[in-house]
Amino acid sequence: MRPINNVGILSKPNIPRAAELVPPLVEWLRNKGAEVRYDQQTALYLSTDHGLDRDHVPDGCQFVIVLGGDGTLLSAARAVAGRDIPLFAVNLGNLGFLTSITADELYPELERAFRGEHRIAQRRMLHCELWRGSKLIETYEALNDVVLTKGSLARMIDVEIHVASHFVARYRADGLIVATPTGSTAYSLSAGGPIVFPTVSALCITPICPHMLTYRPVIVPDDMEVRIVSFAESETAWVTIDGQVGSPLERGDTITCRRSDKHVYLVRPPKMMFFDVLREKLSWGER
Repeated sequence: MRPINNVGILSKPNIPRAAELVPPLVEWLRNKGAEVRYDQQTALYLSTDHGLDRDHVPDGCQFVIVLGGDGTLLSAARAVAGRDIPLFAVNLGNLGFLTSITADELYPELERAFRGEHRIAQRRMLHCELWRGSKLIETYEALNDVVLTKGSLARMIDVEIHVASHFVARYRADGLIVATPTGSTAYSLSAGGPIVFPTVSALCITPICPHMLTYRPVIVPDDMEVRIVSFAESETAWVTIDGQVGSPLERGDTITCRRSDKHVYLVRPPKMMFFDVLREKLSWGER
């Protein structure tokens, strides 16, 4: 195991618990002999202006501590995607499917990480491209999902789906979700999609409030490309990535989704397995 001598910190804004945690955390890490790199939000918690741009925080780090909820982790995942840098995600939010380390577990789990005893979960990302005719407009990497959705005042939108060059259907709906196994417990689950075990090599295509109830979620192998054509009027529909970034769509735009070459690595508590998370977060088995 490489010695840990460089640790990054990314923080969610306006979290009182983070303001309490960050100063002693930085002191603890430095006492361990680690250089600490942090983003501008973390710098605010430290009352300094020496914070880095979020995308540059992971440079040279052995792992990155993420303080916040799942949304903060999704943002951090895009910053480190493609680099062999585990994310040590501490849940300061509400649900926390991905951020399974609690604030109370922070230092015991950090001690474990410094001893090289931490467990790493590998999650594959989803590559998305937005095409306008023959022109590539944007490329994205998603950890959870790619969502085609109508604008706030728009009617249902028309979408056409192809999987591995095979026509699937054209239908009207409020939108469509292409989710990774990691994202199967996020928006897709709320829209009626299935829970997919994280290591399954699959994508889940979940319609959002389709006009015809016969349209149901479909699971396909992740080595198949999913192509979506939007027939919504220009700028009445959007494509969003992990619910955080995206672009307005023109009529006839095409969104392609396929398995990414990039992975994200998550530090997981040794006794917290996938079904443990489901029982805790979804209250399974409660009487």
